Amino acid sequence: MGVVCGTDEAGRGPLAGPVTAAAVILPPDFPISLLDDSKKMTGKERDEAALIIKQRAVAWAVTHMSHKVIDKVNILQASLWAMRRSAEKVHSMHPFDILLADGNRKPDVPWRCRAIVKGDAEIPEIMAASILAKTERDRIMMLCDAKWPEYGYRHHKGYPTREHRRAIAILGPSPIERMTFTVKEEDDTPSLL
Repeated sequence: MGVVCGTDEAGRGPLAGPVTAAAVILPPDFPISLLDDSKKMTGKERDEAALIIKQRAVAWAVTHMSHKVIDKVNILQASLWAMRRSAEKVHSMHPFDILLADGNRKPDVPWRCRAIVKGDAEIPEIMAASILAKTERDRIMMLCDAKWPEYGYRHHKGYPTREHRRAIAILGPSPIERMTFTVKEEDDTPSLL
């Protein structure tokens, strides 16, 4: 298969904040026992693994697509664009032979590419990308919490929890809400309180 680059995203489901994608090439001697599907790991485990990935990966990159881009092009396209951009950054540092993307859709890239459903639980390079995407997006949402603490981003990271929906209902959307998501959620939910 040659040199493999894995890519994955985090943040497709939230009502607020960016969607974040990462791409990673791992060395043959990488300790893959540190890796798992990022959703199954604790925050501490993800942070520790992310540090080692950044130190030991052959190449890695992270890309954020803002809530404004998501509202303009839709979440699927924004996710695929972020994956493609991260892969382009990695390829410019270290060319690879194939890009393996988590999920059932693959980004439009000029290299061989395969989409792998549940790749974030099976393919080390995709697991590593999943961990970097999740930790980097969480870091952004913690910065957003510091700026708009009344929305509780520290707790829910922008996902559609009762706490988040209640804050939107009382305060109105924050500056980082995905309006195409928030309006839909409000339309589908007769009472948010």
